[in-house]
Parts: sequence; C-alpha cells; structure tokens
Amino acid sequence: MGALVEVRDICKIYNPGENEVRALDHVNVSIAENEFVAIIGHSGSGKSTLMNLLGCLDVPTSGSYFLHGRDVSGLRDDELSDIRNQEIGFIFQGFNLIPNLSAEENVELPLIYRGVGKRERRELARAALKKVGLESRVGHKPAEMSGGQQQRVAIARAIAQAPPVILADEPTGNLDSVSSGEILEILKKLHRAGHTVILITHDNEIAAQAERIIRIRDGRIEADYRQQAADGRGGDDRGGAPTGGTRG
Repeated sequence: MGALVEVRDICKIYNPGENEVRALDHVNVSIAENEFVAIIGHSGSGKSTLMNLLGCLDVPTSGSYFLHGRDVSGLRDDELSDIRNQEIGFIFQGFNLIPNLSAEENVELPLIYRGVGKRERRELARAALKKVGLESRVGHKPAEMSGGQQQRVAIARAIAQAPPVILADEPTGNLDSVSSGEILEILKKLHRAGHTVILITHDNEIAAQAERIIRIRDGRIEADYRQQAADGRGGDDRGGAPTGGTRG
C-alpha cells in the first residue's frame, strides 16, 4: 500500500518571534491507504492542529503535506476547498447538522456544493443513510433524533460520495457509552469497506479501537505503534522503529 497521507517535517508556529508557540514541531507522519489510525493527545498537545492540516483546513508554517502524492501545503484557499470536498469526509463532535433540514437533506447538502445532480444526490444520500442504519429516518429532522442518530447522519453525510479519507474529530465526545460503541462499530465497518479512517481523540479507550496509534505531545510525535491483532497476527511494535515521528 502506498502512502495516502504523508507529512514531512511539518511545523505550525503561532505568534512567530519572542512569544511564539510551536503547535507542531518538525512532525513526520505517513498513513497508507486503508489504515485505521487514532491520533491521541491531551488538550494543547497539537492533535487538533495536526487534524486541521490533514483536513486541509489550515496550512503549515513550514514543511510539506502530500495527499495522494500531491503537495497540498502551499495551495490557495479555493484549491484546498476543492480537495476537502473531493478527498475528505469530516465527522465532528458537534454533528454540525442544519436544524431545519431532514436527515436526507443534511446528507445531500455537501453533494449540492459538489455539483451532483438532484436524482443522484437522493440516491447517494439514501444509500449512505442505509449504511449507518437510518434508512427509516430519512425524513426526520435533527431535533427528532437522539444524539447517536444525529452522529450517524453526520457520518452518512461524510461518506455519501465515498471520499478516500474519513477524518473523525472526537466523534463520540457528546455521546453515551452505548451510542459511542455504535459509532465506533460504524467506523470499523467503513475501514473494512476500504476507507482510510483517521480518528482524533483524547481518550485511550477510544484510541484502542484503531489498528495504529499515533501519540502526540507538545507538538511532537511521542509514539507511533500498531496494536496487537485480535487474531494473533501482527503485533504491537512499540519496541521497534516507529512508522512516523519527529526530528531525531
């Protein structure tokens, strides 16, 4: 598998000069196609800054970011917007659904921005809602659904046009344990279907659901390892060379 996402010597500096803050400090990460990766760190660790860069929501101060082999770190805002629309499906902690739109209409919304025709939009939206088990709730508005159901609508919206990368930022942060478990199972199912899933979290238990964990602290990669496979194959490689890291 080739690298789908590759970050090379990335720095993100706020307030350059005497009082500068290095949110990311010479970070190197490579993520292959069809990986399920959790990026974990406490508040202020740099994980949200890294997520913004991976999602083309921000650009680095220095270094390079390659997505599908293309350096996107120096692109204009409109070019980054096009990449977000085509390459990345976002799932946020706060759902970000439009209150006066139905589940189907919420899923269709980004497809409108992509220029997808009305009939195809409806087909894609309904297929995505079926994948998350909400085919019977297509006409319901957010206020008529539970938090877990709203997050499933948000996931359907993210996957409707099958983007290669699913970027999930604390997707279970506002949910109870039962709903959280359901959302994580959906993410695992998406991974098994061929999506690359990048999960941003501060929770060790949530991160443990991924195949690979990247731990970030003070803007640097502290650890990068794969989990022991459930069937006994593979293994935890924390003792070996990391698959990504910081300047040594």
